[in-house]
Amino acid sequence: MTHRPGDRVGMAIALSLLSLLLFDMMGLIIKHLSPVYTAAELSAYRNLIGLIPSIIALWSARGWHESGRKMRMRQWPLAISRGLVITLAQFLFYYSLGRMAFATASTITYANALFMTALAVPILGEKVGATRWFAVLLGFGGVLLVMKPGSDSFSYDALAPLGAAFLYALAGVTARRMDSDVPSPLINLYSSTTTLVGAIGLTVWMGGFSDLRATTDLLWIVGMGIFGGTAVLCMVVSFRMTEQSNLAPFSYFGIPLAFVMGWLFFDEAPFGDLFPGAILVAAGGLLVVWRERRLRSR
Repeated sequence: MTHRPGDRVGMAIALSLLSLLLFDMMGLIIKHLSPVYTAAELSAYRNLIGLIPSIIALWSARGWHESGRKMRMRQWPLAISRGLVITLAQFLFYYSLGRMAFATASTITYANALFMTALAVPILGEKVGATRWFAVLLGFGGVLLVMKPGSDSFSYDALAPLGAAFLYALAGVTARRMDSDVPSPLINLYSSTTTLVGAIGLTVWMGGFSDLRATTDLLWIVGMGIFGGTAVLCMVVSFRMTEQSNLAPFSYFGIPLAFVMGWLFFDEAPFGDLFPGAILVAAGGLLVVWRERRLRSR
């Protein structure tokens, strides 16, 4: 684990784990509401309420204040493009939560770390050595074990979280092409706003917003937005406290956490679907993290 002067690694790890819990709570609400509301609608509601934590993150960013609180950025087309990519990623992931076991859909999306390694070659011009390519193949082998293509239990719905993982990875890689002097919360605000507009447009294209079934649904929707937006806020703050490589290994705690949450709230226990594939997914991702840290230390 690497340390920079002023790093608060312990607090950063705690916030990172809290963000995992909040994301899962958001996902549980999405799964609960999916029989009544479309994935596009839920995405629009989540991003509308999630703008509040995004604005708080920007306002609390010291670098944004020091730069004169500028709202314009030179690469605004790239920021908007990222938002549209995230729109599709959210739609696919939210759709999968309504169609699959909670832990299974969540585990497949962990392939995004593997996609990021592969996409860094054509987009960023990075050189990926044999170790990281082996990690990618190992992780994708785990994804295939979870999806089980060719078996009687395979469902084409499993392609939705895999597509979401690819699109989330694409958004992550393109973020590294943004100017380094642009505060991360400002980039996030651009993406969140674009994602909101994209989700509203997608909802209208799919037939429009549904009437609220009950007053309690409004409370669920507000909770979904607060959990999702606060999770992003926790991630942004944790990344400012220490290097992302110090936090990446802990993200895989999300796999057993999703399993427990799905079991507690929906009585799902897809152990046979997840293992041993989930172990290989985590192993591939951790091997990528380990190799990248070794390269940086040199």
